[in-house]
Amino acid sequence: MTTKTTNPWLSLYMLGLESSQVMALRALKLTAGGHVARMEATRMAAEKVSEAYGAWVTLAMGGSTRKVLRKYRKRVRANARRLRRR
Repeated sequence: MTTKTTNPWLSLYMLGLESSQVMALRALKLTAGGHVARMEATRMAAEKVSEAYGAWVTLAMGGSTRKVLRKYRKRVRANARRLRRR
């Protein structure tokens, strides 16, 4: 779902739906095990640290929570597309 939303509550709701999809796709990949699962786990951990730091920097520099939410949704959608391809 790639709808542009201006309502922050709708955007937050959509982030929850999109994140659920990514969690399910990642769980399938991780339960398969092997090298691909290890790479996905490493990528997931690195992304979480990177995104948390990016959110902190955005807010510390006076950015809005909308901007943070927009960045998170962009990353989550990219992950969903990547995980669906494989």
